Amino acid sequence: MLSATLAVAIFALAIACGTTATPSTPEPAPAVVEVVTALPVPVVQPPTLKPANGASVTPATTAGGLPAIQSVTYLPSIANLVDKVNPAVASISVESVSRGLFFDFTDQGAGSGIVLSPEGHVVTNWHVIQDVRGIRVNLPNGKTYDATIIGGDIVTDLAVIKIEPDEPLIPAEFGNSGGVKVGDWVVAVGNALALKGGPTVTMGIISAKGRTVRTERGDLYDMFQTDAAINDGNSGGPLVNLEGEVIGISTAMLKEARGIGFAISSNAAVPIIESLIEHGRVMRPLIGLSGNDVTPAIANRFNYNVDDGVVVTRLGRGGPADVAGLAVGDVITKLDGIPTPDMARFLTLLWSYSAGDTIQIEFLRQNRLGEANVTLVERP
Repeated sequence: MLSATLAVAIFALAIACGTTATPSTPEPAPAVVEVVTALPVPVVQPPTLKPANGASVTPATTAGGLPAIQSVTYLPSIANLVDKVNPAVASISVESVSRGLFFDFTDQGAGSGIVLSPEGHVVTNWHVIQDVRGIRVNLPNGKTYDATIIGGDIVTDLAVIKIEPDEPLIPAEFGNSGGVKVGDWVVAVGNALALKGGPTVTMGIISAKGRTVRTERGDLYDMFQTDAAINDGNSGGPLVNLEGEVIGISTAMLKEARGIGFAISSNAAVPIIESLIEHGRVMRPLIGLSGNDVTPAIANRFNYNVDDGVVVTRLGRGGPADVAGLAVGDVITKLDGIPTPDMARFLTLLWSYSAGDTIQIEFLRQNRLGEANVTLVERP
């Protein structure tokens, strides 16, 4: 009895002192909490845009500082321009005969033209209508007319044809190509590949000016180079600026090149067109020489002390230049005091004169300056 009482007393004492050995449920281990420090959100500065008019445009931003999506128009639609130009663009189909050993073949060809007058004058390329048996002009209004040749000029590859419309036509508006700069936007319109459904419209820029292009029909001078797509059938069609003015006539494309086309400038074409309409041919003066551009490489090779000009390569015996005393190898530098850095500029100046005019030519012969007065005659 005493031992039981003693045991109870000892147990009570242990509880009071906190040393009880009674098993208890273990507490769970503390959870490991990973502390992640939030990174600061970068502030994005919206870009500054430069629209076509040169003013600065800063895009709107969202609440978080990010640039908002918005539409900025740099180049407007050219649909209105096309509507303005299309009535003056003609599609030309031609028929020619190729003679074979046993029978003849009839060939079909296509090109483009530009309406010049309400009465039905149309300009195209000479190579489009040269040596053909029949010419048909198809207008955007759906009407088709037979055409006759008024005149052609192989030097510039231009020709004027005439139809007899039953109502006045809407002529194209020609602009001043002298103000055209490399990089200006241009639009080519024409009967590309003779596809059904109306003229083809392509857009690009003026890539270069004053190009000389060698073709199987001869050299073409003072040409615009453009990356606006020009294909078979575009020949004779307009190259227009963003005001819808014709500043060039599509003339040539290089088969071996891509994205390169050429057009004769309007300032060079208009006098030719006027002469063809008035006289049926170009009243162009004859000087009686052939020449090539002087380049730095040619100047170095022949020890010329100039880097540009026109070197005389051939003289017509008894012609104006021969009679005036010019010689093969002379480098022509000026006509009437105006510099002639290349054949394109030389011919442009020369063709501004008339038969019977006398012009003063400055030239270098063995690097010595000379002058000659040349009286021009009419080209046969």
